[in-house]
Amino acid sequence: DVQLVESGGGVVQPGGSLRLSCAASGFTFSEYVMNWVRQAPGKELEWVALVNSDGSHSAYADSVKGRFTITRDNARNTVYLQMNSLNSEDTAMYFCAKDTYSYCRRKIWGKCERGQGTQVTVSS
Repeated sequence: DVQLVESGGGVVQPGGSLRLSCAASGFTFSEYVMNWVRQAPGKELEWVALVNSDGSHSAYADSVKGRFTITRDNARNTVYLQMNSLNSEDTAMYFCAKDTYSYCRRKIWGKCERGQGTQVTVSS
């Protein structure tokens, strides 16, 4: 079975940083695009970032561009999200997701297979 286990969330002050991790198992990790998506309280899911299968290409939502960095380690079956300059609008549950045809970026959430998530709260 596919397992995606996120970690690294927590409470951080505005302007602070966090690094999220997602450990994957149950599929050939190195063959899939990986994403981070998030859901703020009372809001819809939002695609945040993706990295291609070998880590050579990444893309970001405008809301996080220049502040967040997605990377992956195929030897460890893990994808990361480094988040800098956090603000209150970044408060959300963050999910990693495996992808095939950019379903996550295209907001086809039924085909954007996600983990259970890790909570990020930005608050002073």
